[in-house]
Amino acid sequence: MKLGVNDIAKMIDISAVQTSHGEKEINELIGIACTYGFVAIHVLPCWVPYVSAHLPYDSSIMIGAPVGFPSGGHTTEIKVAEAKRLVADGVDEMDMMINVGKLKSKDFAYVENEISSIVKAVPIPVKVILEVQYLTKTEIKKACEICIRAGASFVKTSTGWTGISTSLEVVELITSFVGDAIQVKVSGGIRNLDTLVAMYRMGVTRFGINAQASMNIHNEVSAMPGKCVEI
Repeated sequence: MKLGVNDIAKMIDISAVQTSHGEKEINELIGIACTYGFVAIHVLPCWVPYVSAHLPYDSSIMIGAPVGFPSGGHTTEIKVAEAKRLVADGVDEMDMMINVGKLKSKDFAYVENEISSIVKAVPIPVKVILEVQYLTKTEIKKACEICIRAGASFVKTSTGWTGISTSLEVVELITSFVGDAIQVKVSGGIRNLDTLVAMYRMGVTRFGINAQASMNIHNEVSAMPGKCVEI
């Protein structure tokens, strides 16, 4: 099997969601996404209308934003309100932060109800960020189970804010556990094509990668014969 450069681009979203990111970084993000054809741009909620207004009218690039980011400790009511507002502002997908503290406290009903409430409140895909760096293997499995029952579209490994890369071991744990029941997005520390390919082979269908690493991966595949990589 081969993956072409466009296939890979359509699995990568790039983001500007750090505290200091402003108009300059957002404009750079839009330019990179349009040049390389990455599937989505993710920004902090206040920047969604700006991105919507500045993407080319005929662009197929999706707009994404986070809910309850980055701690996950917001109340369910606030998360639901934020999710609804993001839809009104024009997002095509959203990444909601799970309440890690409630999960670790074994308040599983709270966690499931919160995810389910957001999924039911919006007509677009919801990806649930687990922040796996703070979880045990048992907690990761439980979180995946909850996300599946709650109707989420994806489980996502992390925000990328912890500074700890997502390991292949954790990705294999998640993909082997969820199978085809839910899609998997990996974020945090993906810096090269080899890592992306290894995770794709495990079953990952979406990658959140910083803009520079995404461009490097795209350029590497573009330089290969047929502009594709063997899987």
